[in-house]
Amino acid sequence: MFTGIIETTGTIEAIEKKGTNVSFWIASPVSNELKVDQSVSHDGVCLTVEAVQNNRHCVTAIEETLSKTNLLSWQKNTQVNMERCLQMNGRIDGHLVQGHVDATASCIEVEQKEGSWEYRFQVPAEFTHLIIEKGSVCLNGISLTVFDIKFNSFKVAVIPYTYTHTNMQHVKKGTIVNIEFDVIGKYLARFREVFGKPGSPEYNNMV
Repeated sequence: MFTGIIETTGTIEAIEKKGTNVSFWIASPVSNELKVDQSVSHDGVCLTVEAVQNNRHCVTAIEETLSKTNLLSWQKNTQVNMERCLQMNGRIDGHLVQGHVDATASCIEVEQKEGSWEYRFQVPAEFTHLIIEKGSVCLNGISLTVFDIKFNSFKVAVIPYTYTHTNMQHVKKGTIVNIEFDVIGKYLARFREVFGKPGSPEYNNMV
């Protein structure tokens, strides 16, 4: 479990394809502090540390992960956002993030304001019911607040600190990012899907 508050960034140093899997060697300021089997969020994707050496660590993405994220677009020198898992004795400054990416979103607009940046992202239509005004969304592992919702697009605002300390500074029109919707919203949507239809056996048993 994560919070969407980025701890640091890492740089892809090497990529190795192993059958349908892809392994990434990533150098970061915290790599030497990681342990094998530890879960770490990389651009919002929860990946397991497999090896640590020389200020870098290795993680592997399986076919299912590769099909739902932007990891296949990672190249040598790509910068990725990193967050180690949540400690339950600390404050949750963002929102509860699983590191289980739902889909990818496309940046369709970037606007520089006086002191901040606004981005508009487009998502697949089947996820529009999971986006609410002033709700939370996780983009490339970053907890951000949604506003100005259209049918299948929304805006987020990024402050200078986040812009400087994450890879949002590299996001431009056409950039594909990983997106995870609020897990509470997903559970509520599933509950309504299963139990919220009048006439269904589940609905009748509930009432």
